[in-house]
Amino acid sequence: MIEISGAPKLSHPVMVTAFEGWNDAADSATDAIEALEAAWEAKPLGALDPEDYYDFQVNRPTVSLVDGVSRRVSWPTTRLSFAEPVPGRRDIVLVRGLEPNMRWRSFCAEIIDAAIGLGVEEVVNLGALLSDSPHSRPVPVTGSAADGQTARRLGLEQSRYEGPTGIVGVFNDACIQAGLPAVSLWAAVPHYVAQPPCPKATLALLRNLEDVLEIAIPYGELAELSEAWERGVDQLAEEDSEVAEYVRTLERQKDEADLPEASGEAIAREFERYLRHRRDGS
Repeated sequence: MIEISGAPKLSHPVMVTAFEGWNDAADSATDAIEALEAAWEAKPLGALDPEDYYDFQVNRPTVSLVDGVSRRVSWPTTRLSFAEPVPGRRDIVLVRGLEPNMRWRSFCAEIIDAAIGLGVEEVVNLGALLSDSPHSRPVPVTGSAADGQTARRLGLEQSRYEGPTGIVGVFNDACIQAGLPAVSLWAAVPHYVAQPPCPKATLALLRNLEDVLEIAIPYGELAELSEAWERGVDQLAEEDSEVAEYVRTLERQKDEADLPEASGEAIAREFERYLRHRRDGS
């Protein structure tokens, strides 16, 4: 059981999660949580006992020096923290960790029990997957919600995926079964640049998360890093004619697929983000 410490009474809290591993292409989702922890100066709440869920031959502990003398062992686990991005409004519980190697249902139950104990009213699960989307176009973010009304309100493209799932899918379902409203957001990372980081995908997740939370999210240097990442991939593609032609093919397919779609809702959401940042002063 997670021992929660140091948490004040939270105001209409929302839990946001991300897990390294199969669900986290190019570390895009966990990088989003890490960015929020830093931007909002999140404070630690607690952690799961790693003995119960991790195979240490797969996810090994690390050793670091303290003051250059003694050694400290850090164990892989999943940690909870909380932030108050806008005093008096919705507080945020952040969950960042590793996909467990075993006992997934117990793992989910522990986090859900902690969420209920903290008064969490909604859960947003972040993930990232590899896709055939071109790096030069906006990163697609698909999502799912417990009901169609929520999906329409958030402008989510409904995921139609069927097949093997990771801890994000399992945890999302566990939340819904427990009566805890849950939304999942998935960024599509170009498979030909799968090495982390992918700041463009991280930024896309944060922009969509902002729509869910209705709180301005400070992006920090992510916009500049995203542009630099795209320029770097452009340069790599130019150096290989086959890759360059492949990217052009993906671009044509993406542009043709997007052509019939009305852009009014996207423009409206972008304008709402602008107003939100003005209102919240970030």
